[in-house]
Amino acid sequence: MLSVSGSDSRTIFCMESFPELLVSLPSVRAYNRLPWLGTDIAGVAMWYPEVIAATVASDPEKYNEAFLGKPNGEYCTWIIDPEKWGGAIELSILADYYGREIAAYDIQTLRCDLYGQERTYSERVMLIYNGLHYDALAMSPCEGAPEEFDQTIFAVQNDRTIGPAEGHALNLVKEQQRRRSYTDTANFTLRCGVCQIGVIGQKEAVEHAQATGHANFQEYR
Repeated sequence: MLSVSGSDSRTIFCMESFPELLVSLPSVRAYNRLPWLGTDIAGVAMWYPEVIAATVASDPEKYNEAFLGKPNGEYCTWIIDPEKWGGAIELSILADYYGREIAAYDIQTLRCDLYGQERTYSERVMLIYNGLHYDALAMSPCEGAPEEFDQTIFAVQNDRTIGPAEGHALNLVKEQQRRRSYTDTANFTLRCGVCQIGVIGQKEAVEHAQATGHANFQEYR
């Protein structure tokens, strides 16, 4: 049974015709202490927003307002908020900090963005993106195996792939797209929970919130 989970429980992805099983770990955005990327150089599992904030604060020339979209200090305060999560900038920083490629698969477009590729790192981790948040992917040796046997870090081979696990991940993403297990943030319809006005897409929702102060939206079809 294929599904994506951002909950506390692991969800097993049974890939027909393959001995391996892919699983989704809880949301990286919501559960920042997952051993997804491994540990830092001191062997300590880090809280990812703290890694990002420290990196950005250490180089204000590189991470300037034009690059971040907001002043350096303001960004650092923003990113450590547990309700916030970024995208390309943050994943690029994490890839370089841990010295591992990060493959981020987008369910809606089937696109895979590979961070750290130019560094030719020897290991890779994987994410799947549903339009609202990222979930980390792992591989379990068999159904019912304890969580400590999950594999989240994969060796990059000479052809710059990670072997069969890469194909399994892509098949999973395709199945999630077929099931429409994603949110189209550019075109989804929302209704303001305060004034009941309908808006289309994230852009209109942000504009409505800025104009009215209303921040309670519900998706409807």
